[in-house]
Amino acid sequence: MALDFAAGCVGGAAGVLVGHPFDTVKVRLQVQNVDRPLYRGTFHCFQSIIRQESMLGLYKGIGSPMMGLTFINAIVFGVQGNAMRKLGRDTPLNQFLAGASAGAIQCVICCPMELAKTRMQMQGTGEKKSKKKMYKNSLDCLVRIYRREGIRGINRGMVTTLIRETPGFGVYFLTYDTLTRSLGCEPEDPYMILKLLFAGGMSGIASWLSTYPVDVIKSRLQADGVGGVNQYNGIMDCVRQSLQKEGWRVFTRGLTSTLLRAFPVNATTFATVTLFLLYMREGEECSIQDSEPQSVQLQPLQPQTQPSSM
Repeated sequence: MALDFAAGCVGGAAGVLVGHPFDTVKVRLQVQNVDRPLYRGTFHCFQSIIRQESMLGLYKGIGSPMMGLTFINAIVFGVQGNAMRKLGRDTPLNQFLAGASAGAIQCVICCPMELAKTRMQMQGTGEKKSKKKMYKNSLDCLVRIYRREGIRGINRGMVTTLIRETPGFGVYFLTYDTLTRSLGCEPEDPYMILKLLFAGGMSGIASWLSTYPVDVIKSRLQADGVGGVNQYNGIMDCVRQSLQKEGWRVFTRGLTSTLLRAFPVNATTFATVTLFLLYMREGEECSIQDSEPQSVQLQPLQPQTQPSSM
């Protein structure tokens, strides 16, 4: 359990570094004003942020996911692993149920973390150097929100986060389990890393496609009130206003950047975790060997020991 936790932290950190610029673009596209849009699409948004705010603009709000990374991975691996042991059999349905339970419980950390990330990503939009920063960093952002709005404020978007994360993590683990079984990801396979890269990347894409419309609403609710004015009264009001003003396509805003992000993030996470686990387990095996050589049979990597980086 401790080794899986450490591997998840390392792999998750690598995934955040690779995928955060795509996430910044996704959030900007999701919450921009439809009457006065700043960006024409994913690539224009990338270009505009780099030109107006420098490369560092793409990494706004990265402190929040980095801070929450350890806690999120601990919760996901602990809950998912224990759920699989309680369920007993390693079946596709159980993989989905275990992943869904992990996704639901980790929302306690995920929701405030994403709230701070979203607020930081929206700060100084279109400015190379912000004239006046409302928040110094992600922690300062959460503290200020808590002082103004209390516990309810830092948990803004919790319901939509639950609706997104619960089935999303279930789909993630189910897809990963199905792909790794069909591809035959064995430790001695010379193409194991390539297979894990593909399985992890495709699992991330499947997970996002299954719940993306909910993510759009979550981002809008968490960004609401940044300028001191609240536009939405709740989830259904946000859905209604978004549909009236922008039509059903509103639920696909930022999808391109999200899918572009999903594959490399999850591929990077899985590759990093796999190499870390194989290296550490090899070290453990060497340390307990007797003077007489022993044969060690490596077992195929199981989905419950791998991270879910969405």
